[in-house]
Amino acid sequence: MRDKITFIIYSDFMKRDVAIWLFTLAASVVVLVLVGGLTRLTDSGLSITQWQPIAGIVPPLTDEAWAQAFALYRQIPEYQLINHGMSLADFQYIYWWEWAHRALGRMVGLIFLVPFIIFLMRRRLSRHELPPLLILFAMGAAQGILGWYMVQSGLVDNVDVSHYRLASHLGLALGIFVFSLWLGLCYWYGRPRNRGSHHRQAAFILALVWGQSLLGALVAGLDAGTIYNDFPLMDGAWFPEGLFSPIKGGVLGDPLSVQFLHRITAYALLGLALWHIFSTRGNGRGNGRGNGKALLTAIFGQMLLGIATLLYTAPLLLAVAHQIGAVVVLALATAHLYNLRYMVK
Repeated sequence: MRDKITFIIYSDFMKRDVAIWLFTLAASVVVLVLVGGLTRLTDSGLSITQWQPIAGIVPPLTDEAWAQAFALYRQIPEYQLINHGMSLADFQYIYWWEWAHRALGRMVGLIFLVPFIIFLMRRRLSRHELPPLLILFAMGAAQGILGWYMVQSGLVDNVDVSHYRLASHLGLALGIFVFSLWLGLCYWYGRPRNRGSHHRQAAFILALVWGQSLLGALVAGLDAGTIYNDFPLMDGAWFPEGLFSPIKGGVLGDPLSVQFLHRITAYALLGLALWHIFSTRGNGRGNGRGNGKALLTAIFGQMLLGIATLLYTAPLLLAVAHQIGAVVVLALATAHLYNLRYMVK
């Protein structure tokens, strides 16, 4: 049984063409995450009020179609309570952001499916290699469903989507990114001949980076980055009044508590990365130590970006840069774990 699932850890042989496909898939997910972030930051995510997986690829092409799409948008709380009286041109601006996000999602699906079928037809994939790839496909399908489930939360009683569903949507996207990158590395290097050390520390760092990204999504979903904009204090104190108050929505429902957790996790992540580099200083095999230094540098840079984003009340460019930084840190953490686990030279 173990032999049948062993490819989740490594591939039997180097298959650079398959690796390039998976790296391309991972890169396309990065673009999708970036456009999704811009969709969120421009408050465009609720502009398309229907989910049409096939027909939805065609945007409104006539004045009548635009009028119909706008009429549907005017029925939801976001328009009635926030954007009441907006022009058709303003609606088209937010519509195109959401349409681009959904179109890119479909494109990512094709980037996976078309080469996958071609590799199957050419017998480039053995039977034991299929389960992780099918899991990857299932994750992509679930991501589309979860995206619509997220949008639904803002169409009836709320003017925003649920921040919990937003974090889940981003978390699954980042999971697809990491899994694609990991499998790509497996195919690029083939069966490893070494077993490294300190990879459990690297695995914990990767998990913490992913968790920190989810906290960032909660911060974005609650617009918590536009409040408590002092640093290093928060609302003038190290532990601001009302922290973790159940009256304000609990730990993950309160903007104050979520931003505080995001800050504390950043400190913990930086400290853990420093300790990890110190503890692996005698490990001269492979390039794991060099990748660890790159990861530490990226974490520190991402922390500085986060501070700047906070101090300037989350302007669009800094917020986008901070989001890209999170993906960069996640990629470096994944590569670092792989290198330490298998001591790639």
